Amino acid sequence: MSSLETEIKALVDAGSGADREAARAVFARLRAALSAGEVRAAEPDPASAIGWRVNTWVKQGILLGFRFGDIVDASMDHGRLPFYDKDTLPLKKPGLAAGIRIVPGGSAIRDGAYLAPGVICMPPMYVNIGAWVGEGSMIDSHALVGSCAQVGARVHVSAGAQVGGVIEPVGALPVIIEDDALIGGNTGIYEGAVIKARAVVAAGTVLTGSTPVYDLVRGEIIKPSADRPLVIPEGAVVVPGARAVTAGKGTEWGLSLSTPVIVKYRDSRTDTRTELEAWIR
Repeated sequence: MSSLETEIKALVDAGSGADREAARAVFARLRAALSAGEVRAAEPDPASAIGWRVNTWVKQGILLGFRFGDIVDASMDHGRLPFYDKDTLPLKKPGLAAGIRIVPGGSAIRDGAYLAPGVICMPPMYVNIGAWVGEGSMIDSHALVGSCAQVGARVHVSAGAQVGGVIEPVGALPVIIEDDALIGGNTGIYEGAVIKARAVVAAGTVLTGSTPVYDLVRGEIIKPSADRPLVIPEGAVVVPGARAVTAGKGTEWGLSLSTPVIVKYRDSRTDTRTELEAWIR
C-alpha cells in the first residue's frame, strides 16, 4: 500500500491543482482496499499509549473521493424516492460469499466500509465509508457506524446507538470500540472516544471527547486531554448518572448534570447482561 499512500499524499499536497481523473482513480483503489479490509483509517498499535494509531493518509484519501466526486442520481431502480449522492461513493454489495447477514428493511452500507464474516445488520442501520466492523458483531436497528469508526469483533451495537465517525480533522483518532464490548441502546459515542475490550456502555449513556467519567470503583475521574482522547478502561461497566450543580443557582434550584459513571468492572464470574441490569433497575 506504500504506492497508494504516496499517490494520495501527492494529490493532497497539490491542493486545488490536483489532477481530477488521477484523484478519482486513486480513490477508487483506496475504496476497494478499505472495503476488503486491506487498509484501515486507524489500527491497533502496541507502541501507542492508548493502543491505536491514526492512518492520516487513509482519511485524506477518503476526502479526495468527496472532493472530486460528482453529484448523480442515486435512486434505486423503480424507486419512488429520489436520492442524489457523489458518484465516487456507491453502496457496498458484499455478496453471499462475504458471509455477512444484511436483513431486508432499509439498511445501507457504503462501499469502502469493511464488514468481516459473521457480521449481522438489522434494519434499518447505516455504516459509512472508512468504518471497520469485526467478525461476529451485530449492528442493530436504527444504529449508525460513522465514517472511519472502528468496531471490534463480537461487539453488539444495540438499537438506536450512534457510533460517530471522525473523518476531520484527518489527524484525529476516530471512535474506537474494541472486541467483546456491549454498546447499549440509544447510546451516543462521539469525538474519538475509545471503548476498550469487554467494556459495557449502558443504554442512554453519552460519551464525547470532552466527557468526564466518574469511576466509583477506582475513585478517580477519567478526563480526556489535548493529546489523549477519552478512554473507557477494559471491562468497565458505564451507566448514566448525575452530579449536583453547585455553581450559580444550581443548589437553590436543585439542578444536576448527566454524568457517565463506572459502577464496576466485569470479571469471568459475572454475565454482562445480569451485572448491567442489576445497576440500572
